[in-house]
Amino acid sequence: MDLYVVYLGGHLAPGRLGEDHEVVLVAAESVADARKAAKTKWGGTDRAHIDAVARVGVVDGYRVTLTETGEPDSMETDDTYVP
Repeated sequence: MDLYVVYLGGHLAPGRLGEDHEVVLVAAESVADARKAAKTKWGGTDRAHIDAVARVGVVDGYRVTLTETGEPDSMETDDTYVP
């Protein structure tokens, strides 16, 4: 099982031009499985498409490992805007 980061895109609400985007994390056995799992996490109003997928193995010299816990997803998000 590996950690994947997936960049999703989809249409904006009716009457708006452009796309909305969202980054989600998924645990999956393969890129194909990661794509399927990511689409289920899409928070937009329309069907999502995948713009990019990356398997995360090592970050800044730290190996990423996954341990099954059975707990729900949790993630701390800092949405402070810093130009």
